[in-house]
Amino acid sequence: MSTGISCEVRDDAPVTVVRLAGRLDLSTMRSVHTTLDHCLTAQPDALVVDLSRLAVTDPLALSVFAAAARRAADWPAVPMVLCSPPQETATWLSETTACRVVPVRRDCAEATAVANAAASPRLRARLEPVAGACRRARELVTDACGRWNVPELAGPASLVLSELVGNVVRHAGTPMQVTVTLRRPYLRVAVADGSTATVRAATGRDLRAEGGRGLLLVRELAQRWGSSPVGDGKVVWAMLPAI
Repeated sequence: MSTGISCEVRDDAPVTVVRLAGRLDLSTMRSVHTTLDHCLTAQPDALVVDLSRLAVTDPLALSVFAAAARRAADWPAVPMVLCSPPQETATWLSETTACRVVPVRRDCAEATAVANAAASPRLRARLEPVAGACRRARELVTDACGRWNVPELAGPASLVLSELVGNVVRHAGTPMQVTVTLRRPYLRVAVADGSTATVRAATGRDLRAEGGRGLLLVRELAQRWGSSPVGDGKVVWAMLPAI
């Protein structure tokens, strides 16, 4: 982290807690953004940011929390709550329009309770890169859509997730974590693997290769999809309309 601020992350529970300490200004907000982005990419049930030891020396830097919260609300659908701001920081947060998108609570316990209550339905599975992984992924989607009363999404979501898992089996060859999340108006599917290799939709002669359709099918069925680095690997995600 850059000089002037530290970010302590506790992610040993469904709710990840980030404790910030030091000075927040336009020079240190990048470190905060990087940490929050990394935490969100890991797809916790919720994210709580403890501001109790943070000294804000430039109110404009508070926009880092609004930016992170907007990303969290879009993908990966993780509720984010700020807690324990010093009085001056709390006043700035209440007066800053950009930061009103982020709930603020007086302490970590209250923030965690709020975050838990706002958490989206989510199912996860750890899969090995073997032939049966795609079938297991389809079963997970079907189970999720049945539980959440959106059976019409089981078909397209199964196809999308199967392609993402198949891509890991064929190319990455690493264990993977599969996640299915419902936060209307989208059903989100994601696959995290241990490879940093980028993904792309097939074109031209690639279409004739095994699995060549790959992400073309994802692109056709999903409202949006993308890939983000996480740790020593990446996560590939897709969002399907769930009106």
